[in-house]
Amino acid sequence: MCGIVGYIGKRDVAPLLLEGLQRLEYRGYDSAGIVITSPKASGLKMVKAKGRVRDLEARVPKRFTGTTGIAHTRWATHGAPSDINSHPHLDPENKVAVVHNGIVDNAQELRAKLEADGVVFASETDTEVITHLIARSQATTLEEKVREALKVVEGTYGIAVMHAEFNDRIVVARNGSPVVLGIGEKEMFVASDVAALIAHTRQVVTLDDGEMATLKADDFRTYTTSGASTTATPETVEWEAASYDMGGHDTYMHKEISEQPDAVDRVLRGRIDDRFSTVHLGGLNLDAREARSIRRIKILGCGTSYHAGLIGAGLIESMARIPADAEPASEFRYRNPVVDPDTLYIAVSQSGETYDVLAAVQELKRKGARVIGVVNVVGSAIAREADGGVYVHAGPEVCVVSTKCFTNTVTAFALIALHLGRIRDLSVTDGKRIIEGLRKLPAQISEILETEDEIKKIAAEYAGAQSMMFIGRVRGYPVALEASLKLKEISYIHAEAYPASELKHGPLALIEPALPTVAIVPDDDLLEKNRAALEEIKARSGRILAVAHQPQAKADHTIVVPKNEDELDPILMGIPLQLLAYHTALAMGRDIDKPRNLAKSVTVE
Repeated sequence: MCGIVGYIGKRDVAPLLLEGLQRLEYRGYDSAGIVITSPKASGLKMVKAKGRVRDLEARVPKRFTGTTGIAHTRWATHGAPSDINSHPHLDPENKVAVVHNGIVDNAQELRAKLEADGVVFASETDTEVITHLIARSQATTLEEKVREALKVVEGTYGIAVMHAEFNDRIVVARNGSPVVLGIGEKEMFVASDVAALIAHTRQVVTLDDGEMATLKADDFRTYTTSGASTTATPETVEWEAASYDMGGHDTYMHKEISEQPDAVDRVLRGRIDDRFSTVHLGGLNLDAREARSIRRIKILGCGTSYHAGLIGAGLIESMARIPADAEPASEFRYRNPVVDPDTLYIAVSQSGETYDVLAAVQELKRKGARVIGVVNVVGSAIAREADGGVYVHAGPEVCVVSTKCFTNTVTAFALIALHLGRIRDLSVTDGKRIIEGLRKLPAQISEILETEDEIKKIAAEYAGAQSMMFIGRVRGYPVALEASLKLKEISYIHAEAYPASELKHGPLALIEPALPTVAIVPDDDLLEKNRAALEEIKARSGRILAVAHQPQAKADHTIVVPKNEDELDPILMGIPLQLLAYHTALAMGRDIDKPRNLAKSVTVE
């Protein structure tokens, strides 16, 4: 959530910052602001605006020039969206400017102390507390002023700070919220997401929690919040600026849905071992002896990643015969869980920075657990904290709602399940069968995407619904959960997902013609059970849209998808439901890439 962009160098800074903010719009925000200066300037110049980056850009004066600056897109936590509550925040003397991602947990206490000392606050935000703490510090360097302020701040933060008396530098710090440095030629960048940097440099340094950095035009250095120097080696980002463009599509969501055949091919590439009917996953850092000692697997994620984890747990149980389950990370970390040394924990996050997942990983590591990550972003916090992991190689995902990353994550879980299964009890024959199924996935996804016009027509018939039900059994239930979430996120239609077997235990009371049901009906050993659920719905005059491997007689509409192996069918059955949500939202005129109230990367609680 929120976005930070900063630059120090010789170029005109305002256009660079505005461009960076535009590249971070996908993260979700409600206001934006920019502050600039230069070595010859006498102070700081700032512009802020509630609304979109284009609203901020319209307010920027023509002679708004400088060579150093920081900018921000805000997603409201403390205080409603407004010009005043927008970042950056300045002290009354216009000397200190701060942009901040995260939440100051003890903001109310600090605010009360500052007000008792005569400080007058201009905004309702927690961030302004940090600004005043820095401005009131008696330390002689900006670095010391920031360190002194952060000593009393509790909570999460990614911050960038400018000071009129130290206009040759930007000081940044991280605790639980991403901060990435971009290393250029006699110029330096900082951002909360590499997307804002990639057009200018592919050399980046990602700060760790408890780490700070000072950026000057020709140099940077990193150190801890206690002042000890740290070693930072720039890494090369594999993604290119073109990866963040729409590529001729009307929305990022449509582009990313269409990219799934290539994305799945990437997650498979170089990992299949035909000789032994298994896969190579060296990044797990788990040898055969350690893999055989695992007694249970717990998968942790939030939202779409949690749903991917549910499918992953089923894949691991069926192929590796290891008891596995998935749980929302946000719940797990607060229920004082028993951490078993024989349990392998898998943390799932598209960004690799999801705060609830990261906090769960850190708690597990503190208790001595073995944790692996399944993430999309190389060098992200979860990737660095985990003992090993698997990158899903989906490529940049800009739309707030996840599509290709979900599909690649589930495919990665299939690879993990196959790897563990072949180490344990999965036969060569079954290993070959799964590999053949995996290789079919890209072409089968393309086949589904070719039916988009048909799905668009079906979506038009359901766009007027006030509410929808999604059902599935066993492998189909997590698909129903994810499809329900997609519809809610971008169409704002209320949707619920239930196991099909639970219909008669309460949800049947809701069935009527006005409540359509989307049913996941694969050709597996539960086909007849699923058909019985359709009979129950039809007997109560319910409308049915089935996603199945063959037309369903009791359904009003059926989206037919190609058959793969039973274990891999959920990967394919989710694709048409992404298109269903997309075209339903499109028919309703929704802002698909930026759904209301949501943000892409959730880095606060």
